[in-house]
Amino acid sequence: MKSLIAGALVAVSLSAVAVAEGPDKAKLDGRIQAAHAVLHELMATPDKNVPLDIAAKAQCVAVVPGFKKGAFLIGGQYGQGVATCRTGHGWSAPVFIQLTGASFGLQAGGQSTDLVIVGINRRSMDDLLKDKVKLGGDIAASAGPVGRNSQASTTELANAEFLTYSRSKGLFAGVDLTGDVVHQNGDDTMAYYGKDIPYQKVLAGEVVPPASAVHFLATVNQMFRRGKANEGK
Repeated sequence: MKSLIAGALVAVSLSAVAVAEGPDKAKLDGRIQAAHAVLHELMATPDKNVPLDIAAKAQCVAVVPGFKKGAFLIGGQYGQGVATCRTGHGWSAPVFIQLTGASFGLQAGGQSTDLVIVGINRRSMDDLLKDKVKLGGDIAASAGPVGRNSQASTTELANAEFLTYSRSKGLFAGVDLTGDVVHQNGDDTMAYYGKDIPYQKVLAGEVVPPASAVHFLATVNQMFRRGKANEGK
């Protein structure tokens, strides 16, 4: 009798865990799809997109859909997103990130916005492997130019490791995220893959992308390939 009760309790526990994990995975799938939608919509408007010459340099791409700004005593912001880095055989499976920081100029009230962060050199992946990095502090970051061609010849842009963008109410523009902090979201990454996989292994391309990430990675790759095809024109 006791063994039957114990077995029933174990079954209930496992069922509860499955129920708890289900919505988390669905939420993460939804976040990836939201990131895909942001990039897909930007790709449809080349004149208001990441410039082709910058897309051609992309080493890592992070998208934070629905980034929130709170109206507290001082402005605060918080967002959850996904990131991928270029490897020798395509774009890596995604990892999950958090972005936190102070308020920035383009937002007002309790608005939300979509953020796109493009790493344009090989240090980008190294910095995403750190537990947290401050934009404009630990790493060089600048508001990115917009349009088919960047005409980004200033010293600030030339020295930048990440270029940062914001999209709100149809407006896509470079945004200054200096002081914001990018954190690894190990809990969500572990929940998505079902086990604890190091960021380095994922971003290095050693993990097969799950089916729910295929569209996002394909859109990132399309943006990159458009940029490479434009080189020399």
